[in-house]
Amino acid sequence: MAVLRDGEPRHRRDGLLDDAAGASGVGRPVQRLEAAERHSVVAADASAATVRSQRRLAVLGSPIEHSLSPLLHNAAYTALGLPWQYDRAEVGGGELLPFLQGLGDDWLGLSLTMPLKREVIAYLDEVTPLVDELQVANTLRFAPGRSSDTRVLQGANTDVWGIEQALREAGIERLESAEVIGSGATALSSLRALADLGARRVRLHARTPEHAGELVDRAADWGVTVDVVTLTGGELALTAPAVVSTLPAHAADAIEPRLGSAGDVLLDVAYDPWPSTLATRWQAIGGTAVSGIEMLLWQAVAQVRFFVFGDDTRELPDEPTIVRAMRAVLPPNGMPPGDLPRP
Repeated sequence: MAVLRDGEPRHRRDGLLDDAAGASGVGRPVQRLEAAERHSVVAADASAATVRSQRRLAVLGSPIEHSLSPLLHNAAYTALGLPWQYDRAEVGGGELLPFLQGLGDDWLGLSLTMPLKREVIAYLDEVTPLVDELQVANTLRFAPGRSSDTRVLQGANTDVWGIEQALREAGIERLESAEVIGSGATALSSLRALADLGARRVRLHARTPEHAGELVDRAADWGVTVDVVTLTGGELALTAPAVVSTLPAHAADAIEPRLGSAGDVLLDVAYDPWPSTLATRWQAIGGTAVSGIEMLLWQAVAQVRFFVFGDDTRELPDEPTIVRAMRAVLPPNGMPPGDLPRP
């Protein structure tokens, strides 16, 4: 994979981009989409044609019916004055390629949730450095190709920044230790976010510890030591100042948390329903529970940046106003209006 050299701006094309173009499939017709053989680094693209024209976007995954992403994104594009429409689509594992092949030229980008965050990697032509590092992407953007009938598939990971921002909003600026519950793709992003916040030791609670080897190895590259323990139901001592639960809704309901000290922060990425059983128990014993909606909000902000500019680090015009507009449409209990909690 082509990567940016040290000291160069992340939005600048790497010198290897042109050499890798043929092998990666950059500029190939979308109807002949196949797995990309190599990835190049994303170059920023904020062309007037891309920004001003009517475009379609959506969040994909399974299950997807309760996703709040359409509320957030449509609020952002309205505030930005962009004639874009963002929807949702049920796409399960192994179904991503046919979905991509059926999209028209009016599509600009996709948000990806489970189980697609790893599956998409094979179809990306260009990736941000973080995707190159983690091999996990939650954002796909269609950029213009070298001819009018081709497109380039660009991938970004905004989950890491979303987790960091959610923890910062809860008062976590720096920490030395933390805990993560779960061992999937979001756990990997959580470890990267915790490393960025200074964590050097993390205890990882996994149902199948033997599957956590990749997480341990990746974290070691960031100077983080991960201790893996088996996750079971019942009482669970969580003594670090920050805990991130990456389990899906209801999967953590059997956990009876025990805090290290009052005020310790739990970020529960699940938000449907909210508060979750784990969050309710956490708050009852003096902890601070942060809804996954906060992570969702901030990763969506970075996705909007990526869709508009091709650069998830470039701030939007008057970004605080955009964030307020996005936050204003979020329901207080984490559920879309009119929905009821799943049994």
